[in-house]
Amino acid sequence: MKTATIEIEEKVDELLACLNTDVKHIQESLSNLNELRSLVIKRDDAALGKLLENIQAGANRYSNNESNRQSIRKDLANILGCDIGQMTLSRLTSCLPEAKRERMTQMQTKLRALSGELKKEHFSTAMLLSECARFNSLLLRSVFDLSQTGAVYYNSNGATKRQMDTAFMNLQF
Repeated sequence: MKTATIEIEEKVDELLACLNTDVKHIQESLSNLNELRSLVIKRDDAALGKLLENIQAGANRYSNNESNRQSIRKDLANILGCDIGQMTLSRLTSCLPEAKRERMTQMQTKLRALSGELKKEHFSTAMLLSECARFNSLLLRSVFDLSQTGAVYYNSNGATKRQMDTAFMNLQF
C-alpha cells in the first residue's frame, strides 16, 4: 500500500507540472486572442501572419504536454483501479493527502477560471470576426451589385427614380 501511495504522489507531482504547463498555455492563448483582435482591427496582415505562425508552433509544442497528461491520467487510473474515463481531478483530489489535495484544488480552481475566461475571449473574437465577415460581405455586395439593389432615389420634383447604372457614385443633379 505504501508503494502505491508513493507512486500516486509521484504521478500527482508530474500531473501538477503538466497542469502548470496547461495554465501557461491557456494564458498564452488568451494573449494571442487579444493580439489577434487588435491586429484584425488594425488590419496588419504581416503581423497577423507572424502571429498565426507562432500559434501553430505553440500548438505543435503543446501536443507533447497533452499526450504526457493523458499518459499520467492513464497511469493514475490503473493505480487507483478505475477506468480512464472516470479519472478526473475531483476524483483524484479525494484520494490525496491534505497537502497535495490543497495544491490540486488550487490548480483545479485556477484552470476553471482560466477556461471560463478563455471561453469568453474566444466568443468575443468569434463575434468580431463574424462582424468583419458580415461587413465585408455587405461592402462587396454594395460594390458589385449596385445596379441590382433596387434603391429608390428622389429627384428635385419629388418623383422616384431607380438607379440602374453601376457607377460608385451618382453625379446626376
